Amino acid sequence: MLVAFSITPSVADADGGVADAVAEAVRVVRESGLACETNAMFTNVEGEWDEVMAVLKRAVDVVAASSPRVSLVLKADIRPGHTGQITAKVERLEDRLGDR
Repeated sequence: MLVAFSITPSVADADGGVADAVAEAVRVVRESGLACETNAMFTNVEGEWDEVMAVLKRAVDVVAASSPRVSLVLKADIRPGHTGQITAKVERLEDRLGDR
């Protein structure tokens, strides 16, 4: 399972930023040992259903510790029998772009 997600606290800092809370959530994901990557808008994580969902719950919980309300946006690619898709999907795209 490959999941792209974004967690946002309802409470921002004095400048309207949420980087501190988001950093705590990303730390949870990175410390999980699952394959992951973070970009400007989402964090991608790959693993089995139960392990990915457990990591997402911990990430939400850490943000909820500093905010009374948390928003979670999640998109999942569920493809049994396929692993390594966090990089393989991009490699397939780049291969096709290189042909032109």
